[in-house]
Amino acid sequence: MKRAPSVPNRVSRRRLLAAGGALALGPLLAACGDGTDDGETGDESARSAGDAAGGGPWSFKDDRGRTVRTDSEPKTLVAFVSTAAALHDYGIECKGVFGPTEPIEGKPNPQAGDLDVSKLTSLGTAWGQFNVEKYAALQPDLLISNMFPAPDLWYVPEESRKKIEALAPSVGISIARTSLLNPLRRTAELAESLGADLSAKKVTDAKARFDRATGTLREAAGASGGLKVLAVAGHADQLYVAVPDSYCDLNYFKDLGIEFVGGEKPDEWGFWEALSWENADKYQADLIMVDNRSTALPSKELAEKPIWRQLPAVKAGQTTPWSMEERFSYAGFAPVIEQLAAAVKKSKRLDT
Repeated sequence: MKRAPSVPNRVSRRRLLAAGGALALGPLLAACGDGTDDGETGDESARSAGDAAGGGPWSFKDDRGRTVRTDSEPKTLVAFVSTAAALHDYGIECKGVFGPTEPIEGKPNPQAGDLDVSKLTSLGTAWGQFNVEKYAALQPDLLISNMFPAPDLWYVPEESRKKIEALAPSVGISIARTSLLNPLRRTAELAESLGADLSAKKVTDAKARFDRATGTLREAAGASGGLKVLAVAGHADQLYVAVPDSYCDLNYFKDLGIEFVGGEKPDEWGFWEALSWENADKYQADLIMVDNRSTALPSKELAEKPIWRQLPAVKAGQTTPWSMEERFSYAGFAPVIEQLAAAVKKSKRLDT
């Protein structure tokens, strides 16, 4: 079965989209925390930040309901690239990353944010790539990734999951079927627990810019006259149309007044409706958001699809990048929302 562009093949019978492991647990698994839900709230999970700064025990309850506890604040961090980029915005640095980091069309990969990836150890850039030996050599204290959806850690391969989990505890931040505000808040809480100062001017300025951007997008959506928006990812054989409620950014943009179309008949994972290119004009929109990741077709290759060129929004030049896996920090999302607001303001209702 071909995997969807954002959701990998899943073969576990325990749950849809689960990442079960087949490898034996190593002896280091005992160091990974108790993995239990002890009833702490998200706020309580970050209370150890002050203790950690003083060299005391550290703990954090992630979005799987698991509380990770260590004797001291984790220092050697390894994370999915956009998660590492978000932590970087708070001054928290990772030693290793996994996930796409290569340039796209000659420009830095947007998933890497402001990271200097040349100074980080990459454990793999494609789906299914995670070099366990390199990971072990880093002597990691903590592994961090998004979950799309929970409880699976994004880009942590199923076949080596248990070996990876045996080397260090892990934290997962849920980013599916929720509002954007939730992973933004939870990532900030995690950063604070690791020593970030959320009152630092850089952080508060980013939050203020984010708030201004959301106000601008809300105003633009309200003045758009019912502009119809479609979010897509182009691939060689199919056009994937997003189910808006499944993506936290689109979910939030809906709350701000953006009217999405498409994704009415999703696949088994509930994130995409896959259309053959012959049927790629099923949904007519005034503005199209186009997946900007390295796994999607770049603009030049999309332009080679005749039906794509004939879509009213494309003919009108009313397309904008969709940062589908943007880093979950206010610094990361402020320019994303500004860009969408500008595209909405510039776009007009089309005769579709």
